[in-house]
Amino acid sequence: MDAPRTRVQRRPVHGVLLLDKPLGLSSNQALQKAKWLLRAEKAGHTGTLDPLASGVLPLCFGAATKFSQIHLDADKTYETTVRLGQKTSTGDAEGDLVQTREVTCTAGEVVEVLDRFMGPISQVPPMHSALKRDGKALYEYAREGEVLEREPRQVVIHDLELLDLRLQGDEPEISLRVRCSKGTYIRTLGEDIGEALGCGGHLTRLRRTATGAFHESQCTTLQALEAMDETDRLALLRPVHTLLENHTVIALGAEDAGRFLSGLRRRGDWPDSDQIAVFGPCPDDGLPPALLGTAHVRAGELIAG
Repeated sequence: MDAPRTRVQRRPVHGVLLLDKPLGLSSNQALQKAKWLLRAEKAGHTGTLDPLASGVLPLCFGAATKFSQIHLDADKTYETTVRLGQKTSTGDAEGDLVQTREVTCTAGEVVEVLDRFMGPISQVPPMHSALKRDGKALYEYAREGEVLEREPRQVVIHDLELLDLRLQGDEPEISLRVRCSKGTYIRTLGEDIGEALGCGGHLTRLRRTATGAFHESQCTTLQALEAMDETDRLALLRPVHTLLENHTVIALGAEDAGRFLSGLRRRGDWPDSDQIAVFGPCPDDGLPPALLGTAHVRAGELIAG
């Protein structure tokens, strides 16, 4: 008989783990692995990376999951390689080759085309994406051979840097660094740049190097996490308020903190602000003050939410 499976005893774990997601795993698979290693009760991530992409994936545990949406809105930075002259069914190396064209562009033309993609641009979301239509992801329709109409979306390319290019030989390609707003599809950007160069293209490499204030140099890997003991794993967790780096801090005394938590507005000499991180008083045991939640200030009133 097979030995009985050991049941993992879950526990409350609160904080943010900066994971360097490996190639080959979905974001959810990476999340579930880290959740199991930390024996955490509740977990979520702040933005999906495709299995063929690697890099910065902030994982939220416990109380941090309440603020994960804030970080979904953060700007992202990617490094990617676009194979020119070949178009695939998915816009990346996972798809079938559907078109081959000669690459005749020059380095000067590449620079000129990249300039056109700076600033606000319009993108049509790819069929091979997790966007939902009638409760079903677009990639599910795509796998069934169905193509749906998609509305263009406005995104912003803050910076588009040419890192390397090779226009001659059997595998012409360009390597880029992209800093962009939320909702930007780098696969679509790569395809659109290829079309603008007159030869088409698809991604062969994609790595997220930063999201908001979090950088790849701050991340740990699943392999490293697995090799640690529980104490070291927990020590990697960043405080929940790490997700609120752009929020103004307001600290409340014990009485006001209790009333704020019960939903009552508090008055104070505070300027108007849309992004407030509210903390309670410093505890006597020397631990840092507790994060009570987020709020906004209007006319001197601190309003939860």
